[in-house]
Amino acid sequence: MSFKSEKISLLILGITAILCSRAMFWFFDDPEGPNLLIVMVVAMVVYFLSLVVSSVFSFTGLKRLLSTILIQMMTVTSLYFCLLYF
Repeated sequence: MSFKSEKISLLILGITAILCSRAMFWFFDDPEGPNLLIVMVVAMVVYFLSLVVSSVFSFTGLKRLLSTILIQMMTVTSLYFCLLYF
């Protein structure tokens, strides 16, 4: 599957970064809930980190998109455990 525009792929990655960031803060036991600013900052960090790491891969199309989403999920999971236990 080849995307006609790179913007579609970047939009999907941005939405995925926001959803992963929101999910990470949902798992913390905070009665007030997550701060929107913090969620967006973490989403931007996850987004740009995944773009940097995915630029190393030589995949194209759907494989590149799915591998980048997997990188985002692994980044959020490792960040969650680091924040939870340290």
